[in-house]
Amino acid sequence: MRLVRIWRDEQGASALEFAILAPVFFLFIFGIIELGLMFWTQAGLQHAAEMAARCASINTKLCPNDKPDAITNYATQQAFGLTLPASTFTYSTPACGNQVNASYAFQFQGLDLGPLTLSAQACFPG
Repeated sequence: MRLVRIWRDEQGASALEFAILAPVFFLFIFGIIELGLMFWTQAGLQHAAEMAARCASINTKLCPNDKPDAITNYATQQAFGLTLPASTFTYSTPACGNQVNASYAFQFQGLDLGPLTLSAQACFPG
């Protein structure tokens, strides 16, 4: 009699459901956060490349074409609050004008995945 009563008891069902579904839910939430950070970094890289290429074409006092270091340093300042080294950006002058390329190895914080290389490119006529 007592065994049948324990078998039909449903008082711990909510706790059991939470224990099963909570890890999946938290993984989903933290995955969304990590993807948001990755897209924010990509947007920052693209913005910095565009602004540095534009500066090299328009404002030659701030971004002189004969000093690529000044242009890459300007790009690091335009990267939406990211703290990137100047080596992330490269400057060149191909046929399209002044071109700035960016390449950054994005590392996911909570996951043991290899870094994902984000890249951006902008060319502004000179």
